[in-house]
Amino acid sequence: MHLIKKSSITPKHLFHCKFISMPIIVTFTLLSVILLSACGTSPSTTVGATATPTSTTSVSQKTDTATPEATVTVQKYSTTTVYPIKVYFSKFPDSTNSPEAVFPVDRSSPSLAVATFSIQLLIAGPTPSERSAGYFSELNSILSGPSNCSAPHPVGGPDFTVTLNMRGSKAQQGTATLHFCRITNSPGIGADARIQSEINATLKQFSNIKDVVILTQDGNCFGDESGLNNCLK
Repeated sequence: MHLIKKSSITPKHLFHCKFISMPIIVTFTLLSVILLSACGTSPSTTVGATATPTSTTSVSQKTDTATPEATVTVQKYSTTTVYPIKVYFSKFPDSTNSPEAVFPVDRSSPSLAVATFSIQLLIAGPTPSERSAGYFSELNSILSGPSNCSAPHPVGGPDFTVTLNMRGSKAQQGTATLHFCRITNSPGIGADARIQSEINATLKQFSNIKDVVILTQDGNCFGDESGLNNCLK
């Protein structure tokens, strides 16, 4: 017969073991939760982060024959359509020696009103780099005072209007009439001749404009020193 030896663990010892094991169990449980969280699937997006979208731009060209002011080539850049045009400036020293000498620079119109927009860009003048290369225009400097083309608004009218197929108030196919809405202060016959050359070349780039009439605010022929308004005849 074998004698069974009584355990030497007393109730005091037993209480001591249970007291020690509690924090170990809690620690193990917390560690398990952390490990399980670390092994989980991370979210697909980050809160507060932003992404920059990219887009592909395609270019196509066609000839737009339904142009209200002129016939131009159309360039479509995905959602934006622009119309390539040219603006003709004077250039130093060529144009000071010969007022009819004008030189084109490339521009783009955002609308089909290409004749109007090209003259607006002529008034705006050449870019700084173009000025450095000798390009210039005196057109902007001769305009003064308010526009008389603001109706129905009291102020804020355009610098000019362009009317196709009209010689002044008379219908004439292929002629465009540019009528200034502001006072024009002529600096001299040389500047007048250069401005006329710039406007003529800029408008005649469009195939449906064969001739150009330029009128002052009061309806007289611009640059006509004779006072006979020969441009309207």
